[in-house]
Amino acid sequence: MGIQDIIEGKKQWRAHMARVKALPPDYQIVYKEMQRYFFKVGPVGLADGSLLSGILEFFEEGVAAGKGVLELIGNDVAAFCDDLVKDSRTYADLYQESISGEPGTAGK
Repeated sequence: MGIQDIIEGKKQWRAHMARVKALPPDYQIVYKEMQRYFFKVGPVGLADGSLLSGILEFFEEGVAAGKGVLELIGNDVAAFCDDLVKDSRTYADLYQESISGEPGTAGK
């Protein structure tokens, strides 16, 4: 990854966060909690940015439809997050596989 890639990545992240800041306060709070949760759980696909971008688009559509954030995701934010990544590999899975020496054995 070159310096240009890093600079471009930062520009994209700043634009993404500007869109988050344009959301109503309740959406911002839930988005940030989801983001914190995903950073802790560590789904492998998080690095490509599509998960968080998809959530942001989903939230923007909810705002446009005049819905509250909890109408979209329900009252249990963690359960909603878990459902989003239930079939995704996590960094914890990769670690388990590396110490067991067998791919696909994490969680078994």
